[in-house]
Amino acid sequence: MTITNESISLEEARLVAEACQRKATDIKQPMQIAIVDNGGNLVMHLRMDEAWLGSADIALNKAFTAKCFNISTADLGKESQPGKQFYGIHNSNHGRIMLFAGGVPLLKDGKVIGALGVSGGSGEQDSQVAEAGKAALEKTFATVR
Repeated sequence: MTITNESISLEEARLVAEACQRKATDIKQPMQIAIVDNGGNLVMHLRMDEAWLGSADIALNKAFTAKCFNISTADLGKESQPGKQFYGIHNSNHGRIMLFAGGVPLLKDGKVIGALGVSGGSGEQDSQVAEAGKAALEKTFATVR
């Protein structure tokens, strides 16, 4: 995976958020959904009705984390356990680093253009919803070619 100067657009972020919302509705789990651009800046945030208020900050920081390190938060979490290479990383970046599942980099042609963070359910549910958003974006890019 490589880094590019290209960033996710608002239109693309809306597509991601809508796909996440559909999946969250399907699994009956209200979510907070945050999408950041290539610089880690918020492009879009969606709070579903009844989603936990505290999940807003977590979703944004999952997206920030996935973009900062160009890795899913679930994978970073595995590598941050005692004895692993990133142990203690959650203390960096003023405590913004999230190690819970639900944050994923967003790619276009194998290049990171932003990231997505989802929070409000279990780690498995957050991952399912994030993967649905990521897949919708990748499908759109594949269709455009």
